[in-house]
Amino acid sequence: MKLGKSLLALGLLNLALATPTLAQSALETVQDAGVLRIGTEGTYAPFTYHDSTGALVGFDVEIGREIAERIGVEAEFVEGPWDGLIAGVDANRYDVVINQVGINEERQAKYDFSEPYIASKAALVVREDNQDIESFEDLAGTRAAQTLTSNYGKMAQEYGAEVVPTEGFDQSIALVLQGRADATINDSLSFYDFRKQQPDAGVKIAATQEDADFSGVLLAKGKPELLEAINEALAEIKEDGTYADISERYFGEDVSQ
Repeated sequence: MKLGKSLLALGLLNLALATPTLAQSALETVQDAGVLRIGTEGTYAPFTYHDSTGALVGFDVEIGREIAERIGVEAEFVEGPWDGLIAGVDANRYDVVINQVGINEERQAKYDFSEPYIASKAALVVREDNQDIESFEDLAGTRAAQTLTSNYGKMAQEYGAEVVPTEGFDQSIALVLQGRADATINDSLSFYDFRKQQPDAGVKIAATQEDADFSGVLLAKGKPELLEAINEALAEIKEDGTYADISERYFGEDVSQ
């Protein structure tokens, strides 16, 4: 009788050992920890930067906090330089990266992305009193203030403009305002941020390209539940008006598309 009981116990033990333990999903791990670890630069205004009090703020920071809240956890930001930011996902230093990471085929081959949460377009910027340039085609024969090696500089040349070399966005805008250049092609998000800071600067967008570059939340592949939860959170943020409020505060525009 004792032998039978021993054999039965041994059989149950073997069965228990043979039954695989179901691993936690990435979403469950995040929820158990109570935090969503977010990799970000902290030096890239207006998306992720420190204000005068030293607090981490920015468009991407607020989006990250809203996502975490809707997943039911706190946002925990881990700051680091851009060059090593995405690699931090591989090293499990954080769960996601929210830092204006552009969605492209090369990154999609190795990582998953959420649905896009922000769009950037090429914007043609001119003085407010300029009535001659209303489209990219109107650049032919004009002077465009551009950094020589940028894609926007090449675009201006393709439309027939003479490029006036500059060192960046601020100088390009300054040359347009001074009349030393007729226009500049630049990132729409940079322009919205500039106009938000200087609403009376006297420049406007004459046209934007239809095609946009989109950014999303980046995370490691193989985490479908976490990815779905992030996408659901983003959808909620847009549906309940939270996204519009954040977008208006930082850009004065809807920058989702």
